[in-house]
Amino acid sequence: MKKRHVRAIAVFGIAVFALTGARGSGGGGCDNNSSSSGSSSSSNNNGSDNDSTSGGTSGGSVPGGSSSADKAARDVTIDECKYDPATKNLVARVTVKNDGAMDYDYNVTMKFTGAGGSVVPATAIKTGIAVAAGSSAKAELSTPYPGIGDGSEYTKCEVSRASRF
Repeated sequence: MKKRHVRAIAVFGIAVFALTGARGSGGGGCDNNSSSSGSSSSSNNNGSDNDSTSGGTSGGSVPGGSSSADKAARDVTIDECKYDPATKNLVARVTVKNDGAMDYDYNVTMKFTGAGGSVVPATAIKTGIAVAAGSSAKAELSTPYPGIGDGSEYTKCEVSRASRF
């Protein structure tokens, strides 16, 4: 291989690295976490608009990726998941934490399931959860109980989708 070919490959490799960024360090890339000077910055959960993902949060499984699509779901923590006999609803109480530098409105979809798979999944949606930059907000998601028992067959709830804008 000629010297100019080696140099061209090296320049191409550096250009690809600079454009895609160091994925583990939060530097570079197009995820609004890169600084204008090109130096790496720490991840601060202020990804692109309309971040959405499927997966769970605490109380379930945590999304494994580090893309901006996972950030909205990672901002949601499930505090309580239960059947409320007074209202005959399945209820999930969550805390949404915004560590970013911008205010966001969150939309959260909660999926209620049970052990074994014999339970028909139920879904609750909460939209417009306003969370100021650097703070958190609590919200309650509820859906009518689809069964005729005491709700004990619903043992798990997880965030099936979350977005912020």
